[in-house]
Amino acid sequence: MEALTLTTPALLFSAISLIMLAYTNRFLAYAAVIRNLHDKYLKKQDESLIKQIKNLKIRLNLTRWMQIFGITSLLLCVLTMFLIYIDQHIVAIWIFGIALVL
Repeated sequence: MEALTLTTPALLFSAISLIMLAYTNRFLAYAAVIRNLHDKYLKKQDESLIKQIKNLKIRLNLTRWMQIFGITSLLLCVLTMFLIYIDQHIVAIWIFGIALVL
């Protein structure tokens, strides 16, 4: 097995930042659609609009949780780099594994 170096967790920074950008764009799109549907609902009280808003709210919460997991993964990568720096390689490997799972 090859050793875990400082560059290995650092490679994930660009991937995680791109994923976070995609999640943020998705979050903003859902929010805009919900605002639009809310305005339509204020003009005409339709039950189908309420169902759509509830569905989008669930999607919005899922996107929020994906953002939380992405940030947690990023922080764990930083922690992994610190652990490698202070020669705690076994702990660093476990933390990096958790970061990859997230």
